[in-house]
Amino acid sequence: MNGHIDGDVVRVGGDARQRFHDSRGYGYPTGGNGIALAPVEAAHLLYRGDLDTVDGMGFRAFVRDATGDGFVPRFLVYADLRERGFYLSPAREEWLQSVRAPDADLVVYPRGKAPGDGEVAYRVRVVGERQSIRAADLGDCVLAVVDEESEITYFETTTPDPSGTADIDLQAGVDADLLADRVVCWGPPSELYESGFYGTPLAGRDADHDALQLSLVEAAYLAERGVIELDAATVRERGRTVEGDRFGRRLRTYSDLRERHVVPKTGFKFGADFRTYAEFEDIDEFGHSELLVRVLPSGHVFSPRDLSLDVRLANGVRKQMVFAVVDEGNGDPPAWLRVGRLTP
Repeated sequence: MNGHIDGDVVRVGGDARQRFHDSRGYGYPTGGNGIALAPVEAAHLLYRGDLDTVDGMGFRAFVRDATGDGFVPRFLVYADLRERGFYLSPAREEWLQSVRAPDADLVVYPRGKAPGDGEVAYRVRVVGERQSIRAADLGDCVLAVVDEESEITYFETTTPDPSGTADIDLQAGVDADLLADRVVCWGPPSELYESGFYGTPLAGRDADHDALQLSLVEAAYLAERGVIELDAATVRERGRTVEGDRFGRRLRTYSDLRERHVVPKTGFKFGADFRTYAEFEDIDEFGHSELLVRVLPSGHVFSPRDLSLDVRLANGVRKQMVFAVVDEGNGDPPAWLRVGRLTP
């Protein structure tokens, strides 16, 4: 069984449709018994010995001739998923009969399903470890990263909708002073800390709550709502002086989480912007935080190595890694992106 290159596909005649497409999901029919294969499909059939040659080339020569434009990482992922028992297709219009896969490289069908069944298990983006990928290109897809030793790490990326139960009525007009890089509230109502988990008692968590220190992000949020007696614009300006443009993105994210009744606290010890608590009723009884949140500007580009480090750290402390992507050109809430390890 031999194939020949025709533009960007490999055409195979004979009984190829029955042997490769109908029974095993390779390629797409071109009329009669012929099929067209994407290069990764042809390479996989050459590797298995199901195709003898493509224009006289065996597997070695074909791969050597087709190494441009990320071919080898895509082939490695394609072969790995085939070995795991999946049928899959290149995410190109001719191959996809009843599903859509914008911005994907491969479409993986549920085990036991074929391309024409209209079901999708994963939409896969493939990158090498030294490539980069935009945050905007993730969400509702699987990112397959091929490292320098050809090992593959799969990341599931989704667009979560964070929500929680922390909702209290805050007393207005709390006396406060703006210091160099934080705010101190004097004589605050106990529920500000005990029920809302705002700030930290000035002398430590076990101290009396006669003075409560707030981060500039917390203070700006509370000042905007009249809870503390400070000018909100002044607090925001101090935040920008201390943190630069990052402050505005963090405040937008903090505000969005609070409006979702989620309690955000600093994530510094985990290398993140925030850790979050979805359920919080009392300072004496609350569990572990669930999410680590890193705030990113719109247009952010991930390095796979850095992304892997974030996810590994979150998994190591039993949390989920979430990114808040903030477009500073508008007043919209952040776009949320969750990334976690996946074993297909």
